[in-house]
Amino acid sequence: MNRTLVLVSALGAGLSTAAAMAQTAATPAPVAPAAAPAANTPPPPPQAVPAKIALIAFEQAVFATNEGQKAVQDVQKKWEPKRAQIETLGQEVDTLKKQLQSAPATLSDEERATRLKAIDTKEKQLNRDAEDANNAYQAEVQEAYAKVARKVSATVQSYVAQNGYTLLLDVSNQQNSNVMWASQNPNIDITLAVVNAYNTASGVAAPPPSAPSAAPARPRTAAPHTTTPHPATK
Repeated sequence: MNRTLVLVSALGAGLSTAAAMAQTAATPAPVAPAAAPAANTPPPPPQAVPAKIALIAFEQAVFATNEGQKAVQDVQKKWEPKRAQIETLGQEVDTLKKQLQSAPATLSDEERATRLKAIDTKEKQLNRDAEDANNAYQAEVQEAYAKVARKVSATVQSYVAQNGYTLLLDVSNQQNSNVMWASQNPNIDITLAVVNAYNTASGVAAPPPSAPSAAPARPRTAAPHTTTPHPATK
């Protein structure tokens, strides 16, 4: 009897121990966290990529597009009456000067002074009107340019991305450009290609040729001029 009780007790203790060992084995051991990278580990060096460089005369490209040419022609047409008015005033000043030069020697000093004063007054008006008109004309041309330039810029970005260029240099203004020299290889100048791409995307037809002189101007005396660049030809 006592032997049986001892055997049962020993068996119970063995089962309890086995159960505890099984539970311990079933519970996964905690995994140590991965070591964090050192804070001072330098980043990997940048990988060099083959350079593909292109040039563009962006300002000339904008004015060379069909839409850019039409925008400038619209401004010129608007200012045509003022240009004609300034030219007429300039012709009046020239006529007065010729009349004074051909006046007889018997012309009195008082009459000569009166004519000189009239010429001076008209000439000052001519210069003032021409300068004001030229400034206003240039401002409108630049405004028209800016509207088209924003859209051409999107075409440029799309073109260089599609053709895999890594660097694009604008050579519109040689005086302010950081490009000291560039190859004359036509394969790296994308100006005409961008113009053609934009004309195709915009659907704007080429406008008729404009008159050779449509900006406000005055004869001979510091004639105002337009800063509109000529369309790029490649």
